[in-house]
Amino acid sequence: MQSIQLAFSDWLIIALYFGFVLGIGFYLKRFTRNENDFFLAGRKNSSWVAGLAFLSANLGALELLGMTGNTFKYGMYVAHFYWIGAVPAMVFLGLYMMPFYYSSKIKSVPGYLKLRFDEKTRVLNGIAFAVMTLLVSGINLYAMALVLHTFLGWDWNVSMWISAATVAAYVTMSGLLSAIFTEIIQFFLIWFGLFLVSVFGIIEIGSVNDIFRRVDELYSAVSYTTLWSTSADPSLNGMVITWGGIVLGLGFVLSFGYWTTDFLVVQRAFSAKDLRAARMTPILASFFKMAVPFIVILTGLIAIVLANDSKSGFSLLQDGGQVNYDSALPLLIARYYPPGLVGLGVTALLAGFMAGQAGNISAFNTVWTYDIYQSVLNKNASEAHLLWMGRVATIVGILISLVTAYWAKSFPSIMDYMQAIFSWVNAPLFATMLLGMFVRWITPNAAFWGLLAGMGSSITLFLAVKFNWIDGRLITLSSEASDMAANFWRAWWAWLICFVLTIVLSFFTKRKPDDELVGLVRGLTLEVSSEGIPWYRKPEPYAVISVLVFILLNIYFW
Repeated sequence: MQSIQLAFSDWLIIALYFGFVLGIGFYLKRFTRNENDFFLAGRKNSSWVAGLAFLSANLGALELLGMTGNTFKYGMYVAHFYWIGAVPAMVFLGLYMMPFYYSSKIKSVPGYLKLRFDEKTRVLNGIAFAVMTLLVSGINLYAMALVLHTFLGWDWNVSMWISAATVAAYVTMSGLLSAIFTEIIQFFLIWFGLFLVSVFGIIEIGSVNDIFRRVDELYSAVSYTTLWSTSADPSLNGMVITWGGIVLGLGFVLSFGYWTTDFLVVQRAFSAKDLRAARMTPILASFFKMAVPFIVILTGLIAIVLANDSKSGFSLLQDGGQVNYDSALPLLIARYYPPGLVGLGVTALLAGFMAGQAGNISAFNTVWTYDIYQSVLNKNASEAHLLWMGRVATIVGILISLVTAYWAKSFPSIMDYMQAIFSWVNAPLFATMLLGMFVRWITPNAAFWGLLAGMGSSITLFLAVKFNWIDGRLITLSSEASDMAANFWRAWWAWLICFVLTIVLSFFTKRKPDDELVGLVRGLTLEVSSEGIPWYRKPEPYAVISVLVFILLNIYFW
């Protein structure tokens, strides 16, 4: 077991953080008067508040522990998750999809599916999203337990229950309102608390160039320090994948499926005070998203160098003989931070956990309450009853997350686990949403059966590879097949099956009349008016700058 002794100042910082978070939840409870306040934070937030919360909800355990651990496992190809795997989709959401979402005044993404298609498609997605969210929520509980286990030597079970109780307390009190406020605080804590890990690592090894050089020396036959130059041959890069899998699976399907349809992040944009602020939310967040690799990717490369240096004394945790890649970041904090500063590093990791967990639970309670409970079980529920149900769903969701946390613990890398889940739900859903928003003749029955077939095919392919029913190379269309490559390609096939089947079935099933699709489909919706808004406050210029920075980063690290 790996643990260190915390100084009194470390404990004080951690205690102050937990006290502050719970205090915010208690304070904001007085402003949570109705369901709109609880589930949508009253729709009063500026683009900056919504934008920071939008990114912070994504900056959970997956980003911090998972991406650092995955860099150790796969190398710099993990940066694709931040650049091609995020920026184009975030910009597309702000420019083209948010007008449909925000203007229809829906409370959730499944709510859009009801208006565009029908109730059964909404319920299907609501159930799938609820299950996915609880599986992902377990990752955050596991990550929190990993931090406490690594630093304090606490029992796994005790760590998970303590973390679950804290999130349950403050989200139950004021819902999305408290989640967003704490996510903004956590955003800055994460940056200030973890940036020094990279700085100290650079100082110990010599320079960024020295880090890249030493990683290249360790992996002379496989590139761990480039993005695209070795993507033609999967055997030459750490992720064992071709550019086709990156572009189609991650850059298109998984990326757009997550950033444009996953209610966990889209819900933050729904809380914006007007359409302009809602459109700016993901675009502003894209700039911060591009900067995150300078913490987690660089830290992962530092861990590779130290773990392969016999003089450093650094090694990752092992559970049952299996290397725990996600322990890289906590162990580097323990290595570099002196007493007093360790408390800040631990608090930053806890903040990441809290942000991700709060985001998942607030999204779950909304979808459960509106898209499953009210839609199927109690159609006449009052506003007060729905508010009560939202709070009950929060507690139940946390308890179920405890179960899924133990499953997450069994995976060598939580990122592999995450991408598998996204390929089951988000990948086919993106096909349904894309067709629904941009093609008016897509029918309700076609959307339902296409979505069901897409999700079913993805889960079937996952099980087929996992239990060796088929060779994973059949999915990746290459001579090699890593877990991540299989995730990317499986997402592509699920999207394609859903996309094609939905189109084909639309020719044989009844479509909705155009007058029921006004405001929901491109061509039947008024164009967004920017009249009277100065050019420097419009989303388009910032979207162009974001895309240009994205292109330059890919060229520089080619």
